Amino acid sequence: MNATLRLTAEEKSMLAGKAGPGVQKAIEIVVALGKIYGAKDLVPVDSVQVSGVSYKNLGDAGLQFLEEWAAQGARARVPATLNPAGMDLTAWRELGFSEDFARRQDAVIAAYITLGIRPTCTCTPYLVGYTPGFGQHLAWAESSAVSYANSVLGARTNREGGPSALAAAITGRTARYGFHLDGNRQATAIIDVRCPVGSEAAAGALGYLVGQQVKNGIPYFRFRDLDPETWDLNTLGAAMAASGSVALYHVEGVTPEAGIGGMIAPGARVLVVDDLSPGYTALNGPEEDVDLVSLGCPHASLAELAASADYLDGRRVKAKLWLTTARATRDAAEAAGLVARIEAAGGRVVADTCMVVAPVADLGFRTLATNSAKMAIYTPSHSGLSVRFGTMEQCLEAAFTGKWAVP
Repeated sequence: MNATLRLTAEEKSMLAGKAGPGVQKAIEIVVALGKIYGAKDLVPVDSVQVSGVSYKNLGDAGLQFLEEWAAQGARARVPATLNPAGMDLTAWRELGFSEDFARRQDAVIAAYITLGIRPTCTCTPYLVGYTPGFGQHLAWAESSAVSYANSVLGARTNREGGPSALAAAITGRTARYGFHLDGNRQATAIIDVRCPVGSEAAAGALGYLVGQQVKNGIPYFRFRDLDPETWDLNTLGAAMAASGSVALYHVEGVTPEAGIGGMIAPGARVLVVDDLSPGYTALNGPEEDVDLVSLGCPHASLAELAASADYLDGRRVKAKLWLTTARATRDAAEAAGLVARIEAAGGRVVADTCMVVAPVADLGFRTLATNSAKMAIYTPSHSGLSVRFGTMEQCLEAAFTGKWAVP
């Protein structure tokens, strides 16, 4: 613990309550974390991403906490966005969510809007206009977004909790520790990938296995057969964040910090991955009929929605099919005619939420099929559903038949 955290005159003024009780509460949280983690000072942040949005996770106590903080006059002073909510904010009724849940979820969103947080409700802010630059300091909270910002974009953020991210938005600062420091961004493990990784599901299985091994370490990937056109790195990062709390990784020849000298720590261990089947086995539950198929965790990009629409054209689904995405991405997909094509096949493009934070168990579903390792990891414990995990094509075939086909 560092009791000698240096504060600027403005930060001392906040701490003394001169900017109001809401700001004082926020700076107290930021300072307390700084002292706990041995930070020497605070660092201004360029943007914030706040988690703790779904009423399913917050409950009445969390909602009251937000409303009380908002009533104290606290407002965000840097661009700040929201993580997914517990429902589609406009189509909740037709998707089966209860009016009571919707009312409380709307109250959560209203409190955040009062606090000055933009209701983007997405885990992929970098796809909807909030893309940080290399070296920028952030205070982001959602695990896959943190991973993407640190690793793919080269920005700097720790994985903030909901209250600490909100405090950073209100103060415009976070404590300078962890991944904000050069010395804490070196790889602790070299991952020698000797098998093909040719789909988003393979990337997820790989991420699951590596996350299990490195825990909260920093992997440095060396691929023998890497085709970056076949899958997005956010799939890999999301899986590692879910299975092992990985918040930063490097990919040789791909990510921006991988080419900087000295990015592998002395004594970094070497892990060889030549078989992804243990990952697929771990991510698949018992064989049962599929009644819900969900793609888009992290939230689907416009390109992913287009790929799904292409596969669905001329066919009709039997199971429920929900493609989850950001509201802005859904709007773009609607303008491009993709939503109409997906709905013609019986699917839905669902905005603002995902199956990890939505109360899907209350909707009567039993078995979920997904191409997201992150969703496959979280769904059994968060929602009580059985899971089948595989490629987009496997999942959409399951939507057509209600059955899971093992290749």
